[in-house]
Amino acid sequence: MSLACCRSVALLGVEARIIEIEVHLGGMPGFVLVGLPDTGVNESRDRVRAAVLSSGEPWPQQRITANLSPASLPKHGPHLDLPLAVAVLAAHGAVPAEEVAGLVLLGELGLDGRVRAVPGVLPAVVGALAAGFTRVVVPVGNAAEARLVPGAEVVGAASLSGLLARLREPWRADDATGVAAADVNALHPAAAGAGTDGDLADVVGQPLARRLVEVAAAGGHHLLLSGPPGCGKTMLARRLPALLPELSLSAALEVSAVHSVAGLLPAEHPLLRRAPFVDPHHTCSAAALVGGGSGLPRPGAVSLAHRGVLLMDEAPEFNRTALESLRQPLERGEVLITRTRGQARFPARFQLLLTANPCPCGFAGSVTRVCTCPPDTVRRYQQRLSGPLLDRVDLHGLVGPVSRAALVAELGRGETSAAVRARVRQARDRQRRRFVGRSWQDNASVPAHALSREWAPLPGSEQSIAAAVASGRLSARGADRVLRVAWTVADLAGVDRPAATHLAEALAYHGAAPAVAA
Repeated sequence: MSLACCRSVALLGVEARIIEIEVHLGGMPGFVLVGLPDTGVNESRDRVRAAVLSSGEPWPQQRITANLSPASLPKHGPHLDLPLAVAVLAAHGAVPAEEVAGLVLLGELGLDGRVRAVPGVLPAVVGALAAGFTRVVVPVGNAAEARLVPGAEVVGAASLSGLLARLREPWRADDATGVAAADVNALHPAAAGAGTDGDLADVVGQPLARRLVEVAAAGGHHLLLSGPPGCGKTMLARRLPALLPELSLSAALEVSAVHSVAGLLPAEHPLLRRAPFVDPHHTCSAAALVGGGSGLPRPGAVSLAHRGVLLMDEAPEFNRTALESLRQPLERGEVLITRTRGQARFPARFQLLLTANPCPCGFAGSVTRVCTCPPDTVRRYQQRLSGPLLDRVDLHGLVGPVSRAALVAELGRGETSAAVRARVRQARDRQRRRFVGRSWQDNASVPAHALSREWAPLPGSEQSIAAAVASGRLSARGADRVLRVAWTVADLAGVDRPAATHLAEALAYHGAAPAVAA
């Protein structure tokens, strides 16, 4: 037999495309790869040859032509090593060609024949099943990740020689295939939400800011906290992830797929059930924030924070281009990265947390410290957060310094994260029941058309919003966001529809009215 084929995948973002690897033997010795392989795939020729010889298998002394089809699709990554080696040996007759024809294989080969783990296995297996291929061979280090996909018949390969021995027998998937996601979490408690960063009880004073954090967690709303240094903005922001409920199974698979593509998925607990928390440094570029890079696009911070929280501490210090690049992800919930040879799409439905000082020295408007910044400097600093970006943020809060009396009176007596999380969970449960059968699950994600048609507040309660829009203090998009926050306030109060008091509180939180105490 001089012709054989097997399958693998090409990843475009988190979307997997099946590729067919055809190998033909004949002619003078040589090894040619065609079908738009990148430099990393071209280098696989030497890895494959060394791995085959190290595994004790004969190397064909003929011309080897390997075609990666479809030829118009760029091919990236070392995961094509294993399918190339198996296809070459099948064409040479070392393993049954009919046995490998229906397999999807992924894995990087070491020169000694070991099969090394590769990124992107979870979305690759999902794509293989969607294309009708159920038999999948992956590195043993990725086997637990691959078994998260229901219906996949998974073989974990530790070495090329061991895999070839199995392929010379009738197909048999690993006994562990089909392990339920719940069982995986039971084996790895860290994946289920243990180890949160601090407790809300550590925050002294700041009743309004604590209320804002609770509302943000209950409805999935974006939040801006501004105030002088040392007042607790960052401390409050870092406590928000501890208030969020555990991810549903479908959301956990989405999050795990993004981290798998990025190569950040822990092998010991491949299903991430905690909402991710991403805290990039203010020197990061726009590409690092939204994704990109030369060659194969990589997910950025907004995609790694999918279904979780993206904290931009000291937001005005970020590059203006990076800040403005957040507009599309905030609106669409995804990032589309376009390159010459194609597009990559990454999910990016995250909760944005911004913290900011009022000026470079941090004390503009303070009654306890004198600001040393010139007025023009203060104005330019505050304008680094543009109006269109701030209009996409649902909640705006001013965080002031805590008095010594409050420090003494409340130290160690604040409400715990567990108590607040219980209220947040009840509010989220109300939202899930209200939105059953819909593509969204929280108030922050409700489309504007559905918000106005199906979930209007009580009659006569929108007068405050109408007045703010008429006076120009509130845009049409801002009015929708205020209404979403009002629903969250009502959910926390346990009522069925927001009334005038809930709308007034939501309007105050948006910055279109004077702040009110919680």
